[in-house]
Amino acid sequence: MATVIAFDFGTSSIGAAIGQDITKTAHPLCAFKARDGKPVWQEIEKKLKEWQPDYLVVGLPLNMDGTEQELTLRAKKFANRLHGRFGYRVELQDERLSTVEAKASLFEYGGYRALNKGKVDASSAMIILESWFDNLP
Repeated sequence: MATVIAFDFGTSSIGAAIGQDITKTAHPLCAFKARDGKPVWQEIEKKLKEWQPDYLVVGLPLNMDGTEQELTLRAKKFANRLHGRFGYRVELQDERLSTVEAKASLFEYGGYRALNKGKVDASSAMIILESWFDNLP
């Protein structure tokens, strides 16, 4: 059984979710504030030490036609920094429509008040992680 933390990269907020590959389920964890895509790395390190994941997944924001955009390159850079700083294996996962799905799900259960930015980003990370689990052999 492996524990995995997934990240939904954004320039002002980076959502995180945690899950296990044996059950292929994930749960929202938190959202890290970021300034122009740069998080407070000590906060991420604290969560990694707390949960001790086996590896990490970073959502890859692509255009609907599958092409890359500026945010795609920044998400890849974030993934490379996670690997470089902490030594974890980092996988990338297509995240198209994860935020739309997260907002719809949160709204369904809690209305507009549930659409808090941190909750949306953490829920998006959960959807990214569950999508990654679905692609495992």
